[in-house]
Amino acid sequence: MNSSTAIALALETKSAANDNDPANEVKTAVEALTAEVKAKAENEKKLAERITDLETKLARPEVKAGDKAELTDEQKAFGAYLRTGDKAGPEELKTLTVSSDPQGGYLAPAEMSTEFVRNLVQYSPIRAVASVRSTGSPSVIYPARTGVTNAKWKGETQSQEASEPAFGQAEIPVNEVNTYVDISNQLLADSAGSAEQEVRLALAEDFGQKEASAFLIGTGANMPKGLFVDTAIASYAAAAAAAIAFDDFINVYYDLPATYRANGTWGMNSKTLAAARKLKDGQGNYLWQPSVQIGQPETILGRPIIELIEADDIGANKSPVIFGDFTGYRIVDRVSMSILVNPYIRATDGVTRFHATRRVGGAVLQAAKFRKLKNPA
Repeated sequence: MNSSTAIALALETKSAANDNDPANEVKTAVEALTAEVKAKAENEKKLAERITDLETKLARPEVKAGDKAELTDEQKAFGAYLRTGDKAGPEELKTLTVSSDPQGGYLAPAEMSTEFVRNLVQYSPIRAVASVRSTGSPSVIYPARTGVTNAKWKGETQSQEASEPAFGQAEIPVNEVNTYVDISNQLLADSAGSAEQEVRLALAEDFGQKEASAFLIGTGANMPKGLFVDTAIASYAAAAAAAIAFDDFINVYYDLPATYRANGTWGMNSKTLAAARKLKDGQGNYLWQPSVQIGQPETILGRPIIELIEADDIGANKSPVIFGDFTGYRIVDRVSMSILVNPYIRATDGVTRFHATRRVGGAVLQAAKFRKLKNPA
């Protein structure tokens, strides 16, 4: 029976009992409605309490009754380590060790970094100051004038005498430097191109170092003839056998003709550079002239300096310093470094071969543009 039916029945009962008295009917209706409101409020309160109980139970962590799962050795050891630190027993500590591969080290592998560590490949910057040309031939021959005419002063009626300049040729042969590298096809595929890139970079650095060294100390046999090897370059004797003085730099500087001196550059290795930088005048002031402008080289007697790794150290019968206009050394490029990829020659071995070739020549064309400082024996 719902509340409406109850109210109607109550009204009928009251009406019969009170002979249809209106006041009694209203009183009865109000009492019934009040009872209904109280019942609804009680039901809502109980419903709210029930919802709160359910939410509380849902928020609690699930705890299963019954047998507890047995802890593993690693869990026990970790718990012991948390409680006692490095005072835990050997049985607990050894399960935490990663220094031994069979006892867990394999589970903590080293990280493979994407950064590639490369050693520095140093070579002399001879190309930056020398005269560089290209050719399509196996050698280049330069006509050279080796002498001038021989004019003479004559009187009014004296006959002229014939003379002629002397000519010659200067030839620069083109030499080849080459090598090859074998790389497995699996490494090429798995390295996503990085293996090939690193090999190409290594070849470029190797060839750069080899040719720079040949331009300075090459023998001329199947290689360029080096600047320090050419005997046509005049030498100026230093004052001491195992040292250099600032006067030596002055003597070499002014021994070179003024035409070449104006474009001259000093060349020496790092040890000689250090010795030159320590030179002082009579008042204790350093004679080295540091650069006053960013990007400009330091100078000796107003002329720039380059570091030539292959230059001699200071010592008896050595030539530690060279000065001159380096355009007197000619570099001839025939073929820039080329790399031929050959996947067939060792295809059955799963290997690809990279052939690298460089053809270049070099020699002194104008020895008069240079002077060497040579320590006496």
